[in-house]
Amino acid sequence: MSVAEKVKSLALEFEKGEPFTNGSFLSLGSRSAVDKALSRMVKEGAIQRVSRGVYFRPKKNRFVGVALPEPSQVVRVIAQDHGETIQVHGAEAARRFRLSTQMPTIPTFYTSGPSRELYIGKLKVRLMHTTSSRRLQHAGNKVGLALSALWYLGKDNVSEEAVRRVREGLSEEEFVALRESRMPAWMSKAIKKYSQGSIHG
Repeated sequence: MSVAEKVKSLALEFEKGEPFTNGSFLSLGSRSAVDKALSRMVKEGAIQRVSRGVYFRPKKNRFVGVALPEPSQVVRVIAQDHGETIQVHGAEAARRFRLSTQMPTIPTFYTSGPSRELYIGKLKVRLMHTTSSRRLQHAGNKVGLALSALWYLGKDNVSEEAVRRVREGLSEEEFVALRESRMPAWMSKAIKKYSQGSIHG
C-alpha cells in the first residue's frame, strides 16, 4: 500500500467534523508525501483544510452547509501536535459561567507554547503564552475553566455571588477539585468564605 493510500485510509477513520493534523500521519511516510496525499484528498473533496496543517472530513448541515469544527477543537489538536497545554481565556470562561455577558471578539486561549495568531477558516484565533503553571491547571475541563474565570475577574470582583455561580456550574467532585487547586490567597479565601456560608446557610 502506498503512502497516499495509507494516509487516505487513516483519514477516513476520523469522525466527520473532527479536526486532525498532518502530524497524525507522519509515521506513514515523509512530511512531503503526507502533505501531498492530504492535498489530493482536499482536491477530491474528501477532506477540507480548516487551518494550516489541520483538516477535517466535511459534515453537512442542512441549514448552513458544511459546518467548521469549533475553534476550541482545532486549537486542541494543534496543541497536542506541538506538545502544548492550552486553557480557555478568562473572558470566555467567565461568560460560560454567566459571570459576564461580553463575548470576546477574538477567541483567545492561554498556552504553554509561544504566543501567536492563527486562522480557522476566516476566524482569527489568538494563543497567549503564559509561564504560570497554575493558570494551566486542569486544562480542558470545567475545573480549569472555573479557575480561568475567577482569575479573570480578579481579586476585587470575586464575590460570594461569583463563586456561587461557578459552584452551580460544577459537580460536587469538580468543586472539591477546585478548592484543592493551587491558587492565590485571595481566590482561596473567597471560595472558603462561600463554602462556609453555604454550610451554615
